[in-house]
Amino acid sequence: MDQQPPEPADAGDTENADDAEATGDAGDAGSAVCARCGAVADGRPPTWTCSVENGVRHYFCDTCARDNIRSIEGRLDSTWW
Repeated sequence: MDQQPPEPADAGDTENADDAEATGDAGDAGSAVCARCGAVADGRPPTWTCSVENGVRHYFCDTCARDNIRSIEGRLDSTWW
């Protein structure tokens, strides 16, 4: 009971630009990139969806989120959409 479960190596790693582009997160740049279609938005729009898959955050624009809402609600990874 004293042992803590290991944390994923990339759980909080958004410093690398390549990782940020692949996950749909622009890091601290102040903009978000859709992980599905590549749409870019300033800041984090409230209509966009944030999904955490395997410890990595993915952002999806409102259009992609609407098109795949059943898969999102079913908690399927975005690779299955």
